[in-house]
Amino acid sequence: MTQLTLAKALNAGLRHALADDEKVVLMGEDIGTLGGVFRVTDGLKAEFGAHRVVDSPLSEAGLIGTAVGLAYRGFRPVVEIQFDGFIYPGFDQIVAQVAKLHYRSRGTVKMPITIRVPFGGGIGAAEHHSESPEAYFAHTAGLRVVACSNPADAHLMIRQAIASDDPVLFFEPKRRYHVKGEVDLDASLADAPPMGVASTLTRGDDVTLVTYGALVQTARDAATAAAEDGVSIEVIDLRSLAPIDYAPVEASVRRTGRLVIAHEAGQQGGMGAEIAASITERCFEFLEAAPVRVTGHDIPYPPAKLERHHLPDLDRILDGVDRVLGRPNSLSGVEA
Repeated sequence: MTQLTLAKALNAGLRHALADDEKVVLMGEDIGTLGGVFRVTDGLKAEFGAHRVVDSPLSEAGLIGTAVGLAYRGFRPVVEIQFDGFIYPGFDQIVAQVAKLHYRSRGTVKMPITIRVPFGGGIGAAEHHSESPEAYFAHTAGLRVVACSNPADAHLMIRQAIASDDPVLFFEPKRRYHVKGEVDLDASLADAPPMGVASTLTRGDDVTLVTYGALVQTARDAATAAAEDGVSIEVIDLRSLAPIDYAPVEASVRRTGRLVIAHEAGQQGGMGAEIAASITERCFEFLEAAPVRVTGHDIPYPPAKLERHHLPDLDRILDGVDRVLGRPNSLSGVEA
């Protein structure tokens, strides 16, 4: 095992993929000489050459379109979108071409494209640099959508995404890039859990808490804090947003009777709404209370000085737990 930051774990995973398959090509703005704005691709151009790690023009539509052409020719392109809010110029290519070509061609054409997207807030960035656009793509049939939350998963999941014949939107929580964790650099993909499988991180009996990305650690902190108050929380990291692995969530809710979903994106039309509806359909007779969503607010992402009020934090998640337990909370009008 090696201690690596999440960014370094991704770097190691990309290096592994480049070394294993000469058809893997990385493309993005400033990913080569600079190593990317978050240095995730640092050193890879020097190691594999400018024909494998390609600095592109500032054109997301051009990047995705080029990746489609490369995939047609048998390559496995990995595209970096520099910041989450920059993905929209490439949106048409992703939903109209990348997601459709396999289906449109009756399986003749494969689109083994991985699109890396640093996402979420918490880094004090400017406008368009702290978006959470995952629900747009989870809604699009033909795409796999995953989100890593820790270095070990980042290392394995990026390799799995690149090896997949399906197009993958790979969301990376940018405020977790510098958090360290144990990584097995020799881990075999054959022995690893599939990237579409959710992970139960903390066992509990009172409340099921479901999240992904940067909020996974916040959820684990909430479970620790709640335990001191006698509340047992089961924390599930979804890892995959399309498809969603509902089996562990369903099994947990059938036991706890209560569900809280947390994500940074706004509430309306978000992943939390889909999860709440699906679990209600599957577990209605087991629910002791309506599912609760703890999310970002339904506003454009605020300026850096205000983002701490926008992002779900420990207190807001614990308040959501109080709501689902029927305890005094911020909406009840009764002080704890």
